[in-house]
Amino acid sequence: MKAHEEIVNIKLNDTQMRENLSNAMHTLQKNRFKVIEDKFQDWQGLRNKAKQAKNNALMSLEERLVEFEKNATKNGIKVHWASSDKDACELIYEIMKENNISKILKGKSMASEEIGLNHYLEKKGLKAIETDLGEVIIQLDGEVPVHIVVPAIHKNRYEIGKTFQEKLGAELESEPEKLNAIARKYLRDEFEGLKLGLSGVNFAMSREGAFWLIENEGNGRMCTTAPDIHIALCGIEKVMESFEDAATMVHLLTPSATGQFIPTYNNIITGPRKNGDLDGPKEVHIVLFDHHRSDMLAHEDYYEALRCIRCGACMNFCPVYDKIGGHSYQTIYPGPIGEVISPNLFGMDKTGDILNFCSLCGRCSEVCPVKIPLADLIRKLRCDKVGQGENPPFGTKEHSKMEAFAFSSFANLATNGNKWRFSLSKGHYFNWFVQNFKGSLPVIKKWSAFKELPQIKKDLYKEVQNIEGIVYE
Repeated sequence: MKAHEEIVNIKLNDTQMRENLSNAMHTLQKNRFKVIEDKFQDWQGLRNKAKQAKNNALMSLEERLVEFEKNATKNGIKVHWASSDKDACELIYEIMKENNISKILKGKSMASEEIGLNHYLEKKGLKAIETDLGEVIIQLDGEVPVHIVVPAIHKNRYEIGKTFQEKLGAELESEPEKLNAIARKYLRDEFEGLKLGLSGVNFAMSREGAFWLIENEGNGRMCTTAPDIHIALCGIEKVMESFEDAATMVHLLTPSATGQFIPTYNNIITGPRKNGDLDGPKEVHIVLFDHHRSDMLAHEDYYEALRCIRCGACMNFCPVYDKIGGHSYQTIYPGPIGEVISPNLFGMDKTGDILNFCSLCGRCSEVCPVKIPLADLIRKLRCDKVGQGENPPFGTKEHSKMEAFAFSSFANLATNGNKWRFSLSKGHYFNWFVQNFKGSLPVIKKWSAFKELPQIKKDLYKEVQNIEGIVYE
């Protein structure tokens, strides 16, 4: 908790970051509204169709996974299974070791961030080099993504130019075209002689035994076609039944993420290079990993979060996220979706504090393209965190008895009209005590650091009754 408080205060005082995020979020919001209005006749119907397709896949996930393995293997793809994040890292490491490879180039992959692949390989003396422009920037700066779609959205072009100057030895530039040219030169040098490329998976299709990648920069296509070996990292919830279901998702994902109608590149991987093909990898591996997704699927409440298509729309509209930034969440999945899946994937004890980063305004639920009731799930997780839930995520600690007593006392006051009115009218008498002893007060000491008890002189109920046109019952 202390670490979270410190980083939030730092980010709240980082005026440049807040300005960068505010500008970027408003642009993404406008782009989304415009493309939905201009290009779609029945956006809500498409959302309903996607929700149903995702639910159907999740409710038959065992069947989908078995079917995918069968058909992907038939297509020449080597399918690997990983129960945990460590298992997934070890599988990738073993493939590198067997092929005497010391460096991989990575396309955009939140799954690899989730399992900590870069750090794992670094400890083994191996290199994992990012190729997505945003990921390149934050890797050079030694940071983690601030957003699941646009990882360096908190930096402006002047900051990026300075990073390229310091880390790549380039001339100091601020024009986007020149910055892109610097990054392109750096990456082209890395792509030469590439033997192994890694990607994530946006959607996998069990009926076809194939998987779909979408991107805007072309680096993903390089990582999947230029090397001899391609490894795809895929959470098991990404497996859907058919190409048609996946196409429905893609039609929702890109407008929700960046406000584009379609992505620049659609890459559908059906297997390794075949006889007569001029390009493509000689080997294609896919690592299907669980990492507590099965536990989420079995939960009557939190299974809905597995519908997430990683578009980031909930972050783009969150009034808390754009004030504190993604790094404040101290988990690879920030924003509203991160508040739901992080406690389920990493444990309530490690990430439960981020449940405070929500005003429950409900905007995230409104804009989620697959209709995940994010605000409701955050509210339920808060119940779990304080010991009121029936089936909390792993890592949930025993609730504080002092806090339970404080809130039960508050509930007693708040649900009794006479007690509540009396408390409001007399509460300001305790201001001196609260302000002078706020550092030692249990339960409310953090609240009291920023609040004071108001003096309410008028009888609100009588005032309401006297308003013309109001019938008070």
